[in-house]
Amino acid sequence: MTVTTSYHRENLRETLLDLAERTVQRSGVDALSLRQLARDANVSHAAPARHFRDRRALLDALALDGFERLNRVMADAAATPGSFDERFRAVATAYVTFAVDNAALLGLMYTVKHEADASDALLEAGRGSMRAAVDLIAAAQAAGAIVPGDPERYALVAFASVHGVAALATGDLLDGVSVEDATEATVDVLLRAIRA
Repeated sequence: MTVTTSYHRENLRETLLDLAERTVQRSGVDALSLRQLARDANVSHAAPARHFRDRRALLDALALDGFERLNRVMADAAATPGSFDERFRAVATAYVTFAVDNAALLGLMYTVKHEADASDALLEAGRGSMRAAVDLIAAAQAAGAIVPGDPERYALVAFASVHGVAALATGDLLDGVSVEDATEATVDVLLRAIRA
């Protein structure tokens, strides 16, 4: 897959990240190499080294970019107008949609984040989507919409639940239930558990 569109030197990094993500989604992380990316981008084999010193740096950048995108999606969902229930549902749906649409990338993101030498920037970005959920829950508690308690604990349970839906969906384990219905049912149970 050679990219024939032209690019400017300043966006070669974005081109390489885009190609790397497509490779991961299509063929898995093991298929990813800087040399192949250079061929796909139709540049010299040394060109990617200007942006990524090695494959590990590329994986870190890909994971960081993924978390930043996920965080934007989650923050946008949390900022939608409406009641807590509507916003909570929007956040859960946003996460499941991102996770299902980007399953291989999400796996890479969490794998790289949990490696011993993960960068501070990656660790911080990796906490961003959880922070959006904690803030949403804390604001709802302050408004009396949901029961008191540790908002981080509630967010963790919510995350585990919706991530589970995404994992079942990508593993084709929902036994004919649509991912939308599974998400809806999960959110309904979570809301019943925490609603004031």
